[in-house]
Amino acid sequence: MIFRRALQREFAQVAAAVFVALFAILITTVLIRLLGQAAGGRVPSDAVLALIGFGALSEVPTVLTLTLFIAVLVSLSRSYRDSEMVVWFAAGVPLTAWIGPVLRFALPLVVVIAGSTLFLSPWAQQKSADYKDQLESRDDTQRVAPGVFRESAGARRVFFVETGAGEDGRVRNVFVSDEGRGRLTVIASSQGFLHNDAEGRRFVVLEKGRRYDGEPGTPEYRVMEFERYEVQIEQPQLAAKPTRTRSMPTAELLREGDARSLGELVGRIGMPLAAVLLALMAIPLSFVNPRAGRANNLLFALLTYLIYSNAISVCQSWVAQGRLGVVPGMLLPHLVVLALLTLMFYRRLAVSPFWRARA
Repeated sequence: MIFRRALQREFAQVAAAVFVALFAILITTVLIRLLGQAAGGRVPSDAVLALIGFGALSEVPTVLTLTLFIAVLVSLSRSYRDSEMVVWFAAGVPLTAWIGPVLRFALPLVVVIAGSTLFLSPWAQQKSADYKDQLESRDDTQRVAPGVFRESAGARRVFFVETGAGEDGRVRNVFVSDEGRGRLTVIASSQGFLHNDAEGRRFVVLEKGRRYDGEPGTPEYRVMEFERYEVQIEQPQLAAKPTRTRSMPTAELLREGDARSLGELVGRIGMPLAAVLLALMAIPLSFVNPRAGRANNLLFALLTYLIYSNAISVCQSWVAQGRLGVVPGMLLPHLVVLALLTLMFYRRLAVSPFWRARA
């Protein structure tokens, strides 16, 4: 029918615009957070781009779910505002006739959401965790940046280099602050460089400088001048971190079968189911009263999405804690929304009986 082809075209156009807007907001949010961490020295500046990519990929299912929901809602609300719905209803097209076009548009996106939730998002989470582990395993010399105060991995030392390494591999105006065992050591030298001995050990060699040792808050300190000062660089030993269920592949979650793994599965399977139900819920939610504000239904729809997603998270947490079974935890929020969706269709048809199909 004509209205179905028109709906499919409008759904696609609105969905493209909404996805671009939401993805831009996501990238901006992640960028601001990572730039703040980079400015504080917690994340190297050269790692920001990679972490933005991993963070964006992990949030693709949420962005696509919101895109599908908002696209259907906005398109049908526009039809109400422009009185197109009145024409269709007067022609004998019932409100339930919109279910078919919405499902035909939603199902391909739901397949993409399911693939992203089950495979892409865990992969991005795992790659992001591995990349952060690699950054934390770097020694202190790799954390130094010219003109920036940087903390060591254990937050015990502070480094500052005014000028980066030139062609000779030397840095200029080096400052090192080391605090440990109640004493503070400050080293300042005019230049320095890295040196590897025959056994493969790495040293920082400082030349023409001074070393200040003392206890903070007391007048006891000593000053030493040196022509050459060597400090061995110790490679950080990272403790094994527990595996996060969010970064585990779906096949591994199925093999584990414990409460935490099953809880994560509940959340992953719930995302595509929620996308389908939200797309259908947008049909009765799209009704616009000409005398009311245009954004009222959109605000109510966003509130519905937040409650729905939080309900899925709560059931996921209960399954992970062993307080709820897998099947009840997986079906409970969706059955409640399905019952609410049925009630909304019934009330909308009951209030306006001329919306039903003509006999």
